[in-house]
Amino acid sequence: MSTMKAKSNRPKVNPFQRRPAKGKGNVVSFNDADDADEDAEVRNRELKSKDDLKLNARKLLQVRTTLPVYQNKDVILNHLIENPVTILIGETGSGKSTQIPQFLLDHLYSTKQHGSIAVTQPRRVAAINLATRVAAEHGCNVGKQIGYSVRFDNTTSGKTRLKYLTDGMLLRELMMNKKLNEYSVIIIDEAHERTVLTDLILGFLKALINGPRPDLKIIVMSATLQAERFSAFFNDAPVIFVEGRKFDVSQYYLTAPSDDIVDSVIRTVVQLNQGEPLGDILCFLPGQEEIDKAVIIMEKISGIIHRETSVPLMIPLPLYAALPPAKQAIVFAPIKGFKRKVIFSTNIAETSVTVSGVKYVVDSGLRKVKVWRHQLGLATLLTVPISQASAEQRSGRAGRESEGKCYRLYCEKDFKKLPAQTEPEIARSDVTSPVLMLKRYGVKDIVNWTWFEYPGKEALVMALQELYQLGALDDFGDITKKGEQMALLPVQPHLSSVLIQANASDCLSDVIDVVSCLSVENLLLNPLPEQRDEVNERRLMLCNGGKKYGDLIMMKELFDVYFYELGKGASSTSERQSWCKELCLSYRGFKNVIKIRNQLRMYCGRLFEGSQLAASEEGEELGEGISANSERIARVLKCFLVGFSKNTAIGMPDRSYRTVATGETISVHPSSLLFLNKSCPSIMYIEYVFTTKGYARNVSRIELEWLQEVVVNGNAVAKERSTA
Repeated sequence: MSTMKAKSNRPKVNPFQRRPAKGKGNVVSFNDADDADEDAEVRNRELKSKDDLKLNARKLLQVRTTLPVYQNKDVILNHLIENPVTILIGETGSGKSTQIPQFLLDHLYSTKQHGSIAVTQPRRVAAINLATRVAAEHGCNVGKQIGYSVRFDNTTSGKTRLKYLTDGMLLRELMMNKKLNEYSVIIIDEAHERTVLTDLILGFLKALINGPRPDLKIIVMSATLQAERFSAFFNDAPVIFVEGRKFDVSQYYLTAPSDDIVDSVIRTVVQLNQGEPLGDILCFLPGQEEIDKAVIIMEKISGIIHRETSVPLMIPLPLYAALPPAKQAIVFAPIKGFKRKVIFSTNIAETSVTVSGVKYVVDSGLRKVKVWRHQLGLATLLTVPISQASAEQRSGRAGRESEGKCYRLYCEKDFKKLPAQTEPEIARSDVTSPVLMLKRYGVKDIVNWTWFEYPGKEALVMALQELYQLGALDDFGDITKKGEQMALLPVQPHLSSVLIQANASDCLSDVIDVVSCLSVENLLLNPLPEQRDEVNERRLMLCNGGKKYGDLIMMKELFDVYFYELGKGASSTSERQSWCKELCLSYRGFKNVIKIRNQLRMYCGRLFEGSQLAASEEGEELGEGISANSERIARVLKCFLVGFSKNTAIGMPDRSYRTVATGETISVHPSSLLFLNKSCPSIMYIEYVFTTKGYARNVSRIELEWLQEVVVNGNAVAKERSTA
C-alpha cells in the first residue's frame, strides 16, 4: 500500500514469556492452536439424547486436546489447587474460558467436594455462548451440570455445578448472600475489560477471602498483560502466563494523518482487495454511525469494482452490540465462492467475539466512550484514540489461523504516544449506583473500602450527595428503607426512586412502561435525512400526548400501540415489524422492553405489597389512552421529577432554557419531540450530553407549579428525616 510502511509486530522477546517480578509467580509457556472455544458450528446447538450428547462430546474432545491450556492441564490444575488466588494472563485462543472451568469441575467431582463454580462475563452473549459450548464438551444439556444466568434468562437447576453468569448477576447474588456460600470457586473472566461491575466484584472478593471465606478460590483471567496490577491487589498472588498467538502479523502505518476515517477505511479495503490473496477483512470503527455509513458505501461500490476489475466480491457486514442476533450470526457464517467478507465492527470484536477466516485487520485507532463529568453532572460522548493494548488486541485478530496483516490508519509515531492500557470504566463513570450497592452490602466507610480502582474522593462525595437527595441515605450516611428498596430494583438509582414514587402515586403500571422504554438503547432509531420529516410527522400524528408533553409520554403512547393494539392475532409479528419500520423504531428493542417490563412488574409486585399491578399478558385490553387524561400524564411526570429534579431547566423570554441547578444554557436535542416546541414553561430531561454544545435528551414539558410542588415535598421529607 503506497501510503503505508510495513513493520512486523513480532517482538524479539514474546511479552507472554517474560517473568513477573520476583515472588509473583511462575511462567508456563504454551503453543497456540485454533480458537475452538467459540466454534460457530456448535454455538447454540441443543442436543437431547444422551447418546447424541456423548458422541458429540467425544468429537469435541479431539479439538479440545489441541488447545494450549488442555495440553498443560496437569500443570495448570495443580497450580490452581495449591493457591487460593491465581492470576492467569492469556490471549483468546488458548481455551482458558472453556477448559479451566471444566478442569476444576472434574476435580470437584473426583474429590467429592461440595460447592459450585461461577464464571463471570462482562457480556450476556458471551456467557450464553460459553455455557452452550462447555455443556456440549461436557456431554450434557445446558441447565444440567452446566448452565448460565443472565438478565431475563436463567437456565440453572439444582444439578448445576458450573455456572456462567454476567458480573451484574453475581453482584445481585452478593446482595442476597454476602458470603456466596453456594460457590467454592469464582472465576473472573475478561478482567482486562475493567468494567465498573468487574472492579466492584474484585473488591468484594478480596474482602471475602480476607474475612468470612478464606476457603474460597479465586481465579482472575485476563487477555492482556496487567498481571502485576491484579497480583498486587490480591497480596502478590502468583501469575500464570499463557502464550496465545502463533502467527506473525505485519503492521502497516500511514505516512500522514487521515482526516476522514470512514473514507480511509473504505480506500484501504479496496486497495487490499485488489492486491492481497483471499481472506476476510475485519475493520474497526468507532461506533454504529460510522459502521452503517461504511456498509452503505461498500454496498454501492463492491459490485461495480467486482465486475470491472475481476477481484473478489466484497460482502460488507456490520457488527455492533445493538445489531439483531440474526444479523450478528451472518458475520460468523462461512462464505463460498470468489468473495470475501468485510466486517465493520466496534471494539466488541477485540476480545468478546471471534470471527474465523479473518486474515486482514483495518484499525481506525478510535473508539467511542461516554465520559461522566462529576462536577457538571453530565455525560459527554467522545471519540477518542484507543490504547496500545487495544491496538495489539485488534491486530492479533489477523493472526489467529495464518499469517496476517494489520493496517493501522495512523502514524507509527502516534502509536507510541497512545496510553499503554485502556482506562478503567470506573474512572469515567457515574458511581452513584456502585455506592448504593456498597451501602446495601453494609459498607460504612466508602472512601477507604477495598477499591480495585479508586474512583476519586470527589466522585464518591458527589455520589453520596446524590443518594442523600434521593432519600436513599440518612443524615449519618446510612442506608434508609427507601435506599434498601432502590438497591433491590434492577435499574439506576434515579429510576428506582421514580418507581417508588409511582407506587405511592398510584401510577406504577404507567411508569414501569416508560422506565422499560428508557432502559433499552436505540429504541427510537434515527431516520435517514431524506426520511426524517416524514417519520417525525407520523410520530407526531400518533402521539397526541407526546406532541405537548414530550418524549416520556410519547414512549408510553408508542408502547401502548405496540403492546395492545398490534398484539392480537397470528399476524401480530409482521404487523409489529412493519409498524416499527414505518416509524423508524427498533422491533428488537420493543421485544426487550417487554422483557424488562415483565421483570420490573415482578420485582415491584414483590417489593410493594398491596400494589395494584395486574398480571398483564399480551392481548389484554387497553383502557383509556394516556393522551386523553391530562391528570394521569401529570402524575407520571411528577414521579419522574422526584428522581430527576436536578435535571430541570426554566424557559427564558428569549425561548432558551437555563438549568435550575447551575443556570447554564441548555438546548433540546434535535431527536426530541419538543425540539421545535418553544412554548414550554420548563423542561425535565433524563440525560444531559455534551457534543458540540449541551443537549437535553428524553425531554418532557414540566409546569412550574409541579416543580415547586416537588421541591416543597422534598424539603418536607428532608426536615422529617433530620428530626427522626
